[in-house]
Amino acid sequence: MSRPPTPPKLTLCADCGGKHVFIRSSKVVGLRRGAQVNGAEALLRTLVDGDVNVLFTNPGTTELHVVGALEGVPELRQVLTLFEGVATGAADGYARIADKPAATLLHLGPGLAYGLTNLHNSRRANSPVVNIVGDHATYHNAFDPPLNSDIAALAGWLRGSVRRPENAAGTGTDAAATLEAAVTAPGQTATVIVPADVCWNDGGVVGEPVVPRAAPTVSQDVITQIADVIRSGQPTALIVGGPALREAGLFAASRIGAASHVRVLAELYSSRVERGAGLPAFPRLGFYPDQVLKQLEGVHHVIIAGTKAPVAFFAYPDYPSCLVPQDAQTHALAEVGQDAVDALVRLADLVAPDTAPQVTEPHRPSMPSGPLTLQNWCDVVAALLPDHTIVIDETVSSGANLADATAGSARHDVLMQTGGAMGDGMPLAVGAAIAAPDRPVVALEADGCAMYTVTALWTQAREHLNVTTIILNNHAYAVLRQEWRYFASRPPAAGAPDSNPLLDISNPAIDFVKLAEAFGVPASRASTAEQLAEQFSQALAEPGPHLIDATIAPAA
Repeated sequence: MSRPPTPPKLTLCADCGGKHVFIRSSKVVGLRRGAQVNGAEALLRTLVDGDVNVLFTNPGTTELHVVGALEGVPELRQVLTLFEGVATGAADGYARIADKPAATLLHLGPGLAYGLTNLHNSRRANSPVVNIVGDHATYHNAFDPPLNSDIAALAGWLRGSVRRPENAAGTGTDAAATLEAAVTAPGQTATVIVPADVCWNDGGVVGEPVVPRAAPTVSQDVITQIADVIRSGQPTALIVGGPALREAGLFAASRIGAASHVRVLAELYSSRVERGAGLPAFPRLGFYPDQVLKQLEGVHHVIIAGTKAPVAFFAYPDYPSCLVPQDAQTHALAEVGQDAVDALVRLADLVAPDTAPQVTEPHRPSMPSGPLTLQNWCDVVAALLPDHTIVIDETVSSGANLADATAGSARHDVLMQTGGAMGDGMPLAVGAAIAAPDRPVVALEADGCAMYTVTALWTQAREHLNVTTIILNNHAYAVLRQEWRYFASRPPAAGAPDSNPLLDISNPAIDFVKLAEAFGVPASRASTAEQLAEQFSQALAEPGPHLIDATIAPAA
């Protein structure tokens, strides 16, 4: 049997009297492309040369060689999380605001599995994310050690590129290819699996930098055909999503709607929406099928731009899965991955050449008073929201009134949980705050969702991030009580959901104030609109993270 490769030399730590060891990396600052280093250094330098500047991680033993190599790549900011689901959600939030990828560093298959929930959300958001997943040394997997698993199968579930260099010489090339896949429109989660010996061995070569390709444009024939549909005068709905929900796309869609009386709707969950005074505001598609069917009632044509035709979030008895009316035709102006903004602008120039967009006038709700309700907490936030805030919306059943309340507030961005997997909100806030340190971040978080990734607060404190988290605490899985009503006419769902103990999280009560303080985040509790207004104003005025536990009644 051949002898296994020699592991890297470990140096005793002088700070603790030799109690542990760590790996020293050679410096690679300003490294010339083509120069040989070890595999880990080639991997990281390739990503940095491709404009990846942040790495979110919870590393393990098999990733120590990458951790050591970070010493020589100071351009790559290292952000430690206590849980991989926070790292992956933060990479998603960063990508949505920075419009470029972040990287994650995850520990073997189980570490990737911990992060898959929020990678599912990032896949649905079409966010560019580069996953680096460590693996055992190439010769070690044959012995089936305890942490051995099929990492490629797990990564393949994300439907993105998966690569695995088998020697140090391939790390740069595979890193460049992974990055290229991540930034290819519409964006994807791409994974590179790096065995430990591939990282520590010499012979790595820095890969060529990646030049992102623009999203493909829509043909003029398609634009003309859609224009003919609109000019027919038949009832038509235009559903916009993806990048079309930012300023240029919003203006174009508004022009189309104003000139033709087309109903313009926004997709249900969007990766990033620009909102506020001076911008058009469109209603979102409803969550439940009866809501969407009512929004599309009577239309003969449904045009989609940057999104897909609407489908029910879940299957419900007596409701269809496809929510486009049966007698309506669906027309794709721009498929997901095509340049939907350009297509909308060109369409607007055809059907609305002299029409101006209809924008929302500045307006803030009056400051409410009294016990917190599903309406007045939204009014408090809308009244005090600073200009250019990044709002994270994981409100679930508590946020039905948020969009209307904030429509005339100062300009802001909204990031949503796009894949339906709970626990994305606070990690998104971490990534967004790192991507835009000059902007306030307000995370609006349902209490049940918060518990999946509450350790994100620790990273917010460690990185001194300007994030204000408002926990919408109704002590219940209230959305499941709402869902119950769609099944109540059929056994075995008939019953009283309010009394079902599996939908109640009040016993024992979760003390979010103490949880936040344990992670180093100042926290307070509000039960009235006045208290929320005072605490929210104070949190916005002070640097660093804050948490407010807002007690509200659940939706009826």
